[in-house]
Amino acid sequence: MLDRERVRKTEEFLKNRFDAGIYLSAHPEAEAYRLEHSYRVANIGRQIAAKEGFDETEMVIACLLHDVSYCEEFGEDGWKEHGRRSAKIARPFLTELGLPEDRIGDICYGIAIHVDDEADFPGEKTPFALSVGDADNIDRFDVYRIHETLSCDGFLEKSFEEKLEYADKRLERLLQLKSFPMGTETAGSMWLERLSFYISFYEKLADQLRCSDCIIG
Repeated sequence: MLDRERVRKTEEFLKNRFDAGIYLSAHPEAEAYRLEHSYRVANIGRQIAAKEGFDETEMVIACLLHDVSYCEEFGEDGWKEHGRRSAKIARPFLTELGLPEDRIGDICYGIAIHVDDEADFPGEKTPFALSVGDADNIDRFDVYRIHETLSCDGFLEKSFEEKLEYADKRLERLLQLKSFPMGTETAGSMWLERLSFYISFYEKLADQLRCSDCIIG
């Protein structure tokens, strides 16, 4: 059962941090995206927690805070370090929430390792901790991300040959990702479901392109 008050306080903390961030406050579209992404990851994490028997409140809180360090200006290694920085920012807040120290440790460890599988403090890669990164990765493969990726990669501006090559390379990479390890059976099933959707989309895109410059057969 979700502790609505603790979740509300976490949402408030996250929004206040983002609002105060120098970069995000100057780029409202980036702040909106980061907040929307955090909510999506939290909802995915909650699904995993519910099926795996984890505490749903703790998982939602962990996922909401996994990118809280985007409130800071990233330096040279900013992106690589943002999981560890997020854990540092989250820990005092989690203490204020009154969570047990062992649970704070598990939450922070999950946040810290979600980028590159490494933390700067001792911890255990429990199924709970791994699920923070799993939820983040699963969100990389949704309907919105297809639009965002095609737009950011300038798909419409590519030549016909470049579009076909692009679709084929995406398909090749997606098929490789099917063996990407997940921390729980639930996350594994969700991952494969998302990948199957993506694979189907790019297969259809490639097929459509191959029918777009000649008579087949």
